[in-house]
Amino acid sequence: MVATAAIASFSPVTSPSPDSGAEANNHGGGPVNLGGFKSKHSSSRGLKVKTNAQAPPKINGTAIATTVETFKHDDDLPSPPPRTFINQLPDWSMLLAAITTIFLAAEKQWMMLDWKPRRPDMLIDPFAIGKIVQDGMVFRQNFSIRSYEIGADRTASIETVMNHLQETALNHVKTAGLLGDGFGSTPEMCKKNLIWVVTRMQVAVDRYPTWGDVVQVDTWVSASGKNGMRRDWLLRDCNTGEILTRASSVWVMMNKLTRRLSKIPAEVREEIESYFVNSGPILEEDKRKLSKLDDNTADYICTGLSPRWSDLDVNQHVNNVKYIGWLLESAPQSILESHELSAMTLEYRRECGRDSVLQSLTAVSGADVGNLAHGGHVECKHLLRLEDGAEIVRGRTEWRPKGVNNIGVVNQVPAEST
Repeated sequence: MVATAAIASFSPVTSPSPDSGAEANNHGGGPVNLGGFKSKHSSSRGLKVKTNAQAPPKINGTAIATTVETFKHDDDLPSPPPRTFINQLPDWSMLLAAITTIFLAAEKQWMMLDWKPRRPDMLIDPFAIGKIVQDGMVFRQNFSIRSYEIGADRTASIETVMNHLQETALNHVKTAGLLGDGFGSTPEMCKKNLIWVVTRMQVAVDRYPTWGDVVQVDTWVSASGKNGMRRDWLLRDCNTGEILTRASSVWVMMNKLTRRLSKIPAEVREEIESYFVNSGPILEEDKRKLSKLDDNTADYICTGLSPRWSDLDVNQHVNNVKYIGWLLESAPQSILESHELSAMTLEYRRECGRDSVLQSLTAVSGADVGNLAHGGHVECKHLLRLEDGAEIVRGRTEWRPKGVNNIGVVNQVPAEST
């Protein structure tokens, strides 16, 4: 009905002929009513339209505005402002609203991610640095063996394993909230210019991981005497749980300004003592004495070794893993090709500076030096010293033919404290 009225208001209506007028009169007479409008004849043969006085039509009880009324209201509306440079700019509010909507949706999806720990006794880092387990006493972190961390036999090197152990130790301190403005130092240690230095390291490798393996490293700390701290590691295959490496170390404090050893201050002890695990070392201590080597007792000597800038850590201290590489510089090539390192014991005597020049000495025992490639297990003694003879590191390494594993019953991660 509304459409009909609108069309009728714009459609021209011709004057009815006398015949049609007569016919209309026969059907009821009078002018024709078209949706509220009335037309009547005129002598000028034109069309005159006037608004009917009756109320506007209704549909289902609702009044319908006519076209003429609509035009009348449109005429009352204010005209749009003139087009200028300012009002031709895009509506930036709509763009900002769209960006805000996108960010809110992304934030909602992020909050819905299930990164939270599944057990209440486990603290986890959402950025995969690691997690604290065993009531906060053990730190656990996973590593994937990269292509640049393996050697010609597709297995990880001993330096790769030691770097993973060191990284886990530092992340343990960081995740526990004890990391100050230093390299593994607590806030109280930083106030007193103290740093940790390793004095002894003992490692047993049952099997080396290969390219693509994911290894799981657990580490924890315990007291070692009155002024020392012991840190242990247990490295396992993440998929099978097979134990690959066990390591134990002893650390003491040194003043980084005077470069002299220091006792553990009471303030520092209060910071770290609650994290000590009351358990024995993961490896039974090798109490055999590390004998001193010299030019007469060494079978191989490598000279001219010196640290590079990249070998120093943020404490201006040569990374302890670098010493291992220097010790093996003098190892015979035949052993490196046919054997793999299965155990290692190191005693750090002093540190070397950036300008130091070192010598690496190795003596082979338990095998024929001239026929090492076809021998069985081999034991080597090592010494890293300055050119003036001052000792840096003493060491002993054990080697087995490649392809032979030494997997036995070993200690596990320490039980939860009671």
